[in-house]
Amino acid sequence: MLDLLGRPLRDLRISVTDRCNLRCTYCMPADVFGPDYAFLPRAELLSFEEIERLARAFVALGVRKLRVTGGEPTLRRDLPTLIAALAAIPDVEDVAMTTNGLLLPRVAADLKAAGLRRVTVSIDSLDPEVFGRMNGLGTHPQKVMDGIEAALSAGLGVKVNTVVQRGVNDAGLRELWLALRELAPVRFIEFMDVGNHNGWNLDSVVPSREVLARLGGEVGAAHFQPVRADYRGEVASRYADPQGREVGLISSVTAPFCGDCSRARLSAVGVLYTCLFASGGTDLRAALRGGASDAALRDLIAGVWAGRNDRYSEERGEATAALRPKVEMSHIGG
Repeated sequence: MLDLLGRPLRDLRISVTDRCNLRCTYCMPADVFGPDYAFLPRAELLSFEEIERLARAFVALGVRKLRVTGGEPTLRRDLPTLIAALAAIPDVEDVAMTTNGLLLPRVAADLKAAGLRRVTVSIDSLDPEVFGRMNGLGTHPQKVMDGIEAALSAGLGVKVNTVVQRGVNDAGLRELWLALRELAPVRFIEFMDVGNHNGWNLDSVVPSREVLARLGGEVGAAHFQPVRADYRGEVASRYADPQGREVGLISSVTAPFCGDCSRARLSAVGVLYTCLFASGGTDLRAALRGGASDAALRDLIAGVWAGRNDRYSEERGEATAALRPKVEMSHIGG
């Protein structure tokens, strides 16, 4: 399965809820997603059986890696049941999850037992004031650190994601790297114009090359050596310090990687999006609930992917970012 730019379909990101227990300013700012915000009714969400059926259709078309996202996926009741169903699909090589980590102390062991292999945990600062401001609710970073420790104790692979914003959390990047480097690879993400409400502008972006120089301290970027990518489509440029501790840089703004993107995204209500920055998608739930056969579902998905030519990050400009409406991050995860 190749799209119009020759990119294979290999990865599927599955959102299981649009709800979250944080209000991060770059994703679900509290002034938009406030107490009166109307989240999706449960009846509109795909059931676990529907998610499994769609996942099987994607796997039949070449997907090998599944990642569960949200919103915050651990808010979805009985999530280990879904993980077990996804992990049992033949030809699935990896089942992972993106999370803010807050509920991992409760659920990490059950998720691991169900077949989850890895988690990516988001934490943007170890400074309580900075992190509390960025997550919108004053949540202390130690709660995320507790989640990371719980995931490691359960035997899950762990990576850490940090979104970098100039003048917000960039002063503490080296501190965060030094604290986390013995626990897990840390990936620093350039601030992107996801969704429609995060106030993105180019002045807020700290280029990855600058991040790497800051992490290296007095030696700068020379402290790190490049690490060869494990596979085509790997989003992070990886580096290692002299002790082999890895850092990743995700440079969607300054060094777009659209040319190798192999990811499809399924929203919690069953809409297929072919780009993180998509303005619209294809409703698969309607076909599911309308009685479509497995073959018809595969044909529908295959037709969407075959017509895909998304490369938003390569076309991005400040005017483009300001004028083009995009699907909300909370609907399709990262």
